[in-house]
Amino acid sequence: MTFGFAFFPGQGAQAPGMGKTLYEQCAASKQVFDCASDVCGIDVAKLCFESAPEELSRTENSQIAIFTHSLAAFAALKERGVDFEACAGFSLGEYTALAASGIVSTEDGARIVQKRGQLMQRAADEIDGGMAAVLGLEDAVVEQACAAVDGIVIPVNYNCPGQLVIAGERAALNAAVEKCKEAGARRAVPLAVSGAFHTPLMKEAAEELRAFAEGFTFHQPSMPVYSNLDGKPLAIDRLPEHLERHMVSPVRWKALVENGMAAGLHTGCEIGPGKTLAGFARKISKELAVRTVETMEDVISVSE
Repeated sequence: MTFGFAFFPGQGAQAPGMGKTLYEQCAASKQVFDCASDVCGIDVAKLCFESAPEELSRTENSQIAIFTHSLAAFAALKERGVDFEACAGFSLGEYTALAASGIVSTEDGARIVQKRGQLMQRAADEIDGGMAAVLGLEDAVVEQACAAVDGIVIPVNYNCPGQLVIAGERAALNAAVEKCKEAGARRAVPLAVSGAFHTPLMKEAAEELRAFAEGFTFHQPSMPVYSNLDGKPLAIDRLPEHLERHMVSPVRWKALVENGMAAGLHTGCEIGPGKTLAGFARKISKELAVRTVETMEDVISVSE
């Protein structure tokens, strides 16, 4: 069984109990959890299975949890003979794609993701920022609303037609939300996140992540990794600089999916917690069919 895209979810998809059936029923999946626990110095399985929602939702916890669950589900699929022509991940999910494609090892991927989560948690704690989803407006109208207010607020997640997430300093974000509502937005809803991710407010954290990533070895991928930055296959030269820009730049998901489809990728699996990316896919194109793979039951269903 071969699919076009392996899609990996980003932060916000976490839920208590995530990955438990994979851990209990698949040796390859358990190995991913054990590996992440060993290199990160925490019990990632316990974090995923037993944490209270508010603890699991902390950026420093949710990022390593989602990365591990997603990669564990991918390992289970591979063990059952499921292949993919390309991969991509939403925000944090791009790091899972780096590991799934072999650009980084599971061990190094876990180390980098843990560091990223810690740096972004610190930035979120130090800066009063936030994010909001704007529904029902053209991208250009949302961009104009952000540009019309004082302070830092920019579009950061180009998810699908009619859905664009903005982020920035709290006051500027609130002002932009009001302008979007005045412009006719169907909804403009603050997101339950602690920081203004993918904005210049993450600049210091991004610089520290680049310096940290300089210490790792990167390999040629086993399949193309479509990048959040421009929606095109990623080149691994100067990858630490790419990771720095990735943290402060918008996620161009709609363009990424459309580029993949133009290259002939019309099927996919969302691998890891949640069903967000499958929902985006339906809104981007009716010609893109995406299955969701969260549990061992999902793995078995997809591979049969």
